[in-house]
Amino acid sequence: MRYRLTFVAGLVLGYVLGTRAGRERYEQLKKSARQVAQNPAVRNTAETAAQQGREFAGKAYHAVSEKVGDHVPDSVTERVRSLRERNTNGTGEDDWGTSNT
Repeated sequence: MRYRLTFVAGLVLGYVLGTRAGRERYEQLKKSARQVAQNPAVRNTAETAAQQGREFAGKAYHAVSEKVGDHVPDSVTERVRSLRERNTNGTGEDDWGTSNT
């Protein structure tokens, strides 16, 4: 699904950048994209997909941690622990200053 969305986004971007229709067509596309993004059905679907992704990531984390166990070097364990503490107590931003939402 991610690859399809990337492909469609690439097509749209290519069309916008390569079009000879000018500013008016660009504004029409921009308005349409904004309407789609603000559609409650689209927003609910996106939130549902994000929630499912978080659930799958949590399951994968537990499955990997059970199999890996104590085989992870201490430096990695400390880094993960510090990131968890920072995200629960801190700003929720990563090293690049972007939010983790």
